[in-house]
Amino acid sequence: MASIVASLPPPLLVQGRKTLVRAFSKLPVPPIKERQNRVSIAVKATGESSESSTSLSITKSVQNLWDNSEDRLALIGLGFAAIVAIWASANLISAIDRLPLIPPVLEVIGILYSSWFVYRYLLFKPDREELFKIYNKTISDILGGQ
Repeated sequence: MASIVASLPPPLLVQGRKTLVRAFSKLPVPPIKERQNRVSIAVKATGESSESSTSLSITKSVQNLWDNSEDRLALIGLGFAAIVAIWASANLISAIDRLPLIPPVLEVIGILYSSWFVYRYLLFKPDREELFKIYNKTISDILGGQ
């Protein structure tokens, strides 16, 4: 069970809405001098939160994969290979980024390609319709002709 207690000044809650302040004014607020111009809100949540349920489902799926696997050594090797691939790609990207000429050239290439795409597909209505047809065909190919 999680609970949150907040004490916010009315200008953060109001911003032009007097009904919100009237609704919160019915809540019990202790008559302490420094809290006279504040509204207290108490929130209690029961049940599972979305974070714990998603992490729990990921943990269960990994446990099921581990328990149902016949070749655990291959799974360990695959996990190690994935970690090495992520590490190597991150180092490759940072090495390319440190080269003095490559990042500006790639930026210019990106600007030129974006400009060409806007001119080719987005500027005129028949071209937008063609892009929409290409998009729908690609989606139907991916989803299996739906």
